[in-house]
Amino acid sequence: MAYNFMSADEAARLIKNGDVVATSGFTASGAPKELPTAIARYADEEHKAGREFQISLFSGASTGDSCDGELSRAHAMKFRTPYQSSKDLRKAINSGEVNYIDAHLSQLAQELRYGTYGKINVAILEAADLSANGDILLTAGVGNSATYANLAEKIIVEINDMHPKSILGIHDIYEPADPPYRKEIPIYSVKDRIGKETLKVDPEKIIAVVNTSRPNEVGKFTPVDETTQKIGENVAKFLSSQLKCGFIPKSFLPIQSGVGNVANAVLGLLGDDPDIPNFTMYTEVIQDAVIDLMKKGRVSFASGSSLTVTEETLRDVYGNLDAFRDKLILRPIEISNNPEVVRRLGLITLNTALEADIYGNINSTHVMGTKMMNGIGGSGDFTRNAYISVYSCPSIQKGGCISPIVPMVSHVDHSEHSVKVLITDQGIADLRGLAPRERAKCIIENCVHPDYKQLMWDYLKLTDSKLQTPHNLRAAFAFHNAFNETGDMRNIDWSKYE
Repeated sequence: MAYNFMSADEAARLIKNGDVVATSGFTASGAPKELPTAIARYADEEHKAGREFQISLFSGASTGDSCDGELSRAHAMKFRTPYQSSKDLRKAINSGEVNYIDAHLSQLAQELRYGTYGKINVAILEAADLSANGDILLTAGVGNSATYANLAEKIIVEINDMHPKSILGIHDIYEPADPPYRKEIPIYSVKDRIGKETLKVDPEKIIAVVNTSRPNEVGKFTPVDETTQKIGENVAKFLSSQLKCGFIPKSFLPIQSGVGNVANAVLGLLGDDPDIPNFTMYTEVIQDAVIDLMKKGRVSFASGSSLTVTEETLRDVYGNLDAFRDKLILRPIEISNNPEVVRRLGLITLNTALEADIYGNINSTHVMGTKMMNGIGGSGDFTRNAYISVYSCPSIQKGGCISPIVPMVSHVDHSEHSVKVLITDQGIADLRGLAPRERAKCIIENCVHPDYKQLMWDYLKLTDSKLQTPHNLRAAFAFHNAFNETGDMRNIDWSKYE
């Protein structure tokens, strides 16, 4: 079939006000870049002419600045799901301009197939190659591409020559049947392949093809600092102890690691520990640390939904595909984060907390309980079904003005029932087998910064210590109130709560 090649500005005019648009990729990897930027320009033109123009946007997770950022600055979005990490989009969400649904990543594809969100008008897919019969070779991220392509009325393909056609073979595209016809997802080890190397679509649905040479927009990771170093060492110390006690098999178990600077650093430090054997990963994002550990022989295989690596690392992978091809699989997020597979493989999950409380509840998403940071992402998919679920965070932030450990989290994303271990730069709180009152003592003693430890004990004195989960509801948010009033959580006047 002969496709209609056109410029991004021409293709942008195929998008109509009110359209529901879905994009390929997962994080900034594999997300379209040229066309969303052109849509933002088109929206600006329409707004200046006094005409309305806004779209609803679905993705695999976050996207790059050329998508979420440009569309937000152009005021071209009215709805967004399931995840984001854009400063400008965050501002639009928290001002009420954009309606945002923070969703578990593994569930969105199924909900779309069930009709929960209505129809998708246009899917925009980044590709390394496109055949005449509709075979799309995706790039560095998969996300929900298969479901979006199948459900969309129309498809626009953005061919990005920054991604070589020789990456053919690293993808494993599989979409499960829907109940009541669904069978088990036949993944019994991280290396199992169950799908196809390319995404097959109806070529008649492809209304435009746009060429681009834009690189991925994955930012550089910050250097490991003293706090992150200590967190990483404590994670390795905990897992090493579990190996010695026999709670983890000698062959070890697959690792899942969250996204971001802390997660990337912790993973690298885990790989440096000589007491931790070589391991595999079944995760959503494959970051720089994973590639570094592969080159050292510490990670033997990694399954994920995206190569969320810096441009330098991506060039390294593409330049040495023969060495990496048999060590990598990129899958749809519905498979990489699938609870069934997570439970079957027995993952050790390593995620980061924005805020944790003394009973083990985790806030991953909301600053002071109200303002969205990024979103829950895939952390819930993994945490609830993990063999051991670990959360980590610094013991203080903002020069000591904030304690990420508080009496009661201001928003709950992961309850105490799912969180098994909490680790900070101060130490390790193994919460397994502990009742709530025991959990509180363990967390305060092992994870809280010295500046806040006595404040935590003071809080408990205001509670009825005989209760199953001791709380003083008048004082539960005293830390948050002190910060909002004075800019420092340590400035607590307990007399107000007695």
